[in-house]
Amino acid sequence: MRYWLMKTEPATFGVEHLAAAPRRSSPWDGVRNFQARNMLRDEMQRGDEAFLYHSSCAVPGIAAIMRIVKPGYPDATAFDRRHHHYDADSDPKNPRWFMVDVQLKRPLARVIPLEELRAFAARELKGMVLLRPGNRLSITPLEAAHWKFILTLE
Repeated sequence: MRYWLMKTEPATFGVEHLAAAPRRSSPWDGVRNFQARNMLRDEMQRGDEAFLYHSSCAVPGIAAIMRIVKPGYPDATAFDRRHHHYDADSDPKNPRWFMVDVQLKRPLARVIPLEELRAFAARELKGMVLLRPGNRLSITPLEAAHWKFILTLE
């Protein structure tokens, strides 16, 4: 099993949206970055776990734990002209963009703020991609040791 951190804007799709979805699961669509796409397409597997991270909000931080319930498959929103994730250059015969399905495992007892995570960047969370200067990826892998330590902060 691998561990991930997946960023989302809570006003667009936050933990509350996922909790209200049928079977508390949803496609994780709309990723339009090639490096993140490669992780969705090639690396994420059923049973992997991910932190749902709220970004672009008053208090960015880790809000919930999700499970990958369906590995990478073509993101159909790229082919839908009416969808805001439409990509005119994407071809259904040779898909450019991929998504996975995620299921809410549980919300955390509290949001673990980014500022708190940064306090451990030199020690327990050394090397965590989220904490690297200039990182803007919406999906990042996590080391098992980082995952376990973050859970102790809850």
